[in-house]
Amino acid sequence: MIVDCAIYRDGCRTEGPQDFSDALEEARAAGGFVWIGLHEPTEKEFAHVTREFALHPLAVEDALKAHQRPKLEVYDDSLFLVLKPVVYEPESDAVSSGEVMVFLGDSFVLTVRHGDGAPLAAVRRRLEHEPEMLAKGPTAVVYAIADATVDHYLDVATELQTDLEELEAEVFSPDGGGSRNTASRIYTFKRQVLEFRRATVPLAPPVSRLAGTGGSGAGLSGTGLPFVNDKARPFFRDVSDHLARVNESVESLDRLVSDILSAHLAQMSVRQNDDMRKISAWAAMAAIPTMIAGIYGMNFEHMPELHWTWSYPAVIAIMAALEVVLYRMFKRRGWL
Repeated sequence: MIVDCAIYRDGCRTEGPQDFSDALEEARAAGGFVWIGLHEPTEKEFAHVTREFALHPLAVEDALKAHQRPKLEVYDDSLFLVLKPVVYEPESDAVSSGEVMVFLGDSFVLTVRHGDGAPLAAVRRRLEHEPEMLAKGPTAVVYAIADATVDHYLDVATELQTDLEELEAEVFSPDGGGSRNTASRIYTFKRQVLEFRRATVPLAPPVSRLAGTGGSGAGLSGTGLPFVNDKARPFFRDVSDHLARVNESVESLDRLVSDILSAHLAQMSVRQNDDMRKISAWAAMAAIPTMIAGIYGMNFEHMPELHWTWSYPAVIAIMAALEVVLYRMFKRRGWL
């Protein structure tokens, strides 16, 4: 589905013709570029776009199937960038990711969005209110999309940090750490961090290459990417700095949640040991009267104590005395 299609000249929007090829030819003739946005196109819908913009079949396959890692690929007629925007859902404290594929050419930008977590309409509106930035050409669109995606990463990292602090308080509370749901919550949170990490960490090399600081790839140096305006590289360096902060936060979250899980398991082990010691202490205390009662329950005829007047109170007193001795000993050792 085509969400929007427009031609931009000197940073200003002009509505172009409905046909893609006519729009591209008009943009090239006027020294501008065309920006087309699509949302989850079918193979049949995307076939016409592929022919008109001469997109590489491998990139087209990735754009249609989605489920790609963030990456940057260089082809003869276009640059192909994959980003994974992340959405934090406060109702369920869950993290979900979508995908945005960007095709960058000499006079066109083609964006393909999968999922509901990355609306690009806000990015387009913001750029249209910044004609000086938009006048830098198609590279400005790529920068704006990457910048909006990474800035939202920072917001998600902040929300996850808040959830982690709440989880930490629950684990180390006097009673909360023993809850049966605590381990499940920790594991669920770790999966959220892992989902977040899959979106942020692989994006670092592509952004570094766009900023001119990355290593070589596809036979091109980090400063020789086609279709990328050299004047935009400082902006991509700013995105790279923000992404580095996000990845540091993700690493910190991952380490902390692993430490919290280890601490929770240690607490559970200590509680189980305490329970076993208490059970053992009470069992030992119960064994003394059981043993004495068992001896006098054997019903032998010749047992000297059976005919003694004070036998019963003496046995009860001995049992009570031994119970008091055991109780005080276990109490002093912290078993009770």
